[in-house]
Amino acid sequence: MINNKKILVTGGAGFIGSNLVEELLRLGNTVTCLDNFATGKRENIQPFLSNPNFTLIEGDIRDLETCRKAVKNQEYVLHEAALGSVPRSINDPITTNNVNISGFLNMLVASRDEGIKRFVYAASSSTYGDSKALPKVEDKIGKPLSPYAITKYVNELYADVFAKTYGMECIGLRYFNVFGRRQDPNGAYAAVIPLFVKKFITHESPVINGDGEYSRDFTYVDNVVQMNLRALTTTNPEAVNQVYNTAFGERTTLNQLVEYLKEYLSAYDKEIANVEVLHGPNRAGDIPHSLANVDKAKTLLNYDPKFSMRQGLKEACTWYWENLR
Repeated sequence: MINNKKILVTGGAGFIGSNLVEELLRLGNTVTCLDNFATGKRENIQPFLSNPNFTLIEGDIRDLETCRKAVKNQEYVLHEAALGSVPRSINDPITTNNVNISGFLNMLVASRDEGIKRFVYAASSSTYGDSKALPKVEDKIGKPLSPYAITKYVNELYADVFAKTYGMECIGLRYFNVFGRRQDPNGAYAAVIPLFVKKFITHESPVINGDGEYSRDFTYVDNVVQMNLRALTTTNPEAVNQVYNTAFGERTTLNQLVEYLKEYLSAYDKEIANVEVLHGPNRAGDIPHSLANVDKAKTLLNYDPKFSMRQGLKEACTWYWENLR
């Protein structure tokens, strides 16, 4: 889909970023990774360090000169660097704002000045906020419910202004609960799937926030990689300077998720089927239900997600079983 291009991936040592780096290198591109390793992992990019087409720049997007250095001689930018997690943003809104808004603006300015051909960035389904409409359609959003959600919406506003004011090509991808290989199960802000997998593997009881009937459009990382490549390569002028839901378009409750995890992990360890699941209070800033309409991406970007939630979950469980123990 894309080869022999010079591409910067910010946050390239992170979960999604490292999967993008891997695929871009496989396709024959020259890839630069910018990461400060606040949440990214060195082991995620270890296999690429010996590749002559891979360059690592250790630095922070909050520093404009670092951003200028990273974009120098690049053609495209995939901007994945951000501080994720709604709870983290509630606990520390200032740092989340500095990274996700000031850092984003630095990357836009540096990319504008370098003449980057296209700037594709990670947006978020959290932008839908308190909108109760299902499925989520790109042009109907509500009010943000967390500092994190505010920062990701501001990213979209800045990208739109830079496109209109400076003639940049920007595409935002609203990620819906991405999961898969290399997603970190450790730390206070671990995402639900790797966290629960780790608990099950160690025969500990995972804790569901609430009654387990909250639902999400869990999206396997390979679908997200495809979406980024489609956004990078589209020649459809109508597809540029847009935001797109990046998901499979299928809703799964947390209770269903637990049953699927037990089913797939029990293939490796039968005792996992007997691990008890606990329930705790609902989490501040969480929306009850999330489900994406992906028609816009299919129409304008020819997006064709290959992995349903269950197909992706089976792949992820295999990866975690081989790498977590």
